[in-house]
Amino acid sequence: MDSKIELLPVTTEDLPKFKKALQDAFMKGWQDSCQHEDFTEMGPIPSEEDIQHSLCAKGATILHIVLDGEKVGGVVLRIDEKTQHNEVDFIYICADGKGIGTKAWKAIEAAFPQTNVWELHTPYFEKRNIHFYVNKCGFHIVEFNHKGNPGPNVEGEVPTSDEEYEFFRFEKVMSSSETN
Repeated sequence: MDSKIELLPVTTEDLPKFKKALQDAFMKGWQDSCQHEDFTEMGPIPSEEDIQHSLCAKGATILHIVLDGEKVGGVVLRIDEKTQHNEVDFIYICADGKGIGTKAWKAIEAAFPQTNVWELHTPYFEKRNIHFYVNKCGFHIVEFNHKGNPGPNVEGEVPTSDEEYEFFRFEKVMSSSETN
């Protein structure tokens, strides 16, 4: 039997565990990418402020990714009902296993079939993410943000290092055949 992904709303009571799982997954990605770094004095990634900004954004949709009844990840989306130019603020998978991320992305697309364009950002060093978005999900890199071309930051936030500026912006334009 082929396992099916479900997307279930995150309740207010779920938020602390959701945030912790998100930070754990992102921290693992950071550690895997930057094995030479010392993480002992580092704060959580993403910061509590960054998560809160996304959770409170207009159109925020916060969902558990559930596989066979088990929470295996989560996603924070921004759904713009008017333009249907929707954004992925955070997506994470905390379970091991090949193909869960791809199944989760297909479930997200199916849950929001009216989407015209999906947009997301990922750090330049996250090779696994870049591979996943481009080769598995059909996104295209449309912009590289860096110090000379800084991307959107949380209002009033000033990056403290060059690495905090360096992100790829991805888009996936949905065709009518993909949305049906």
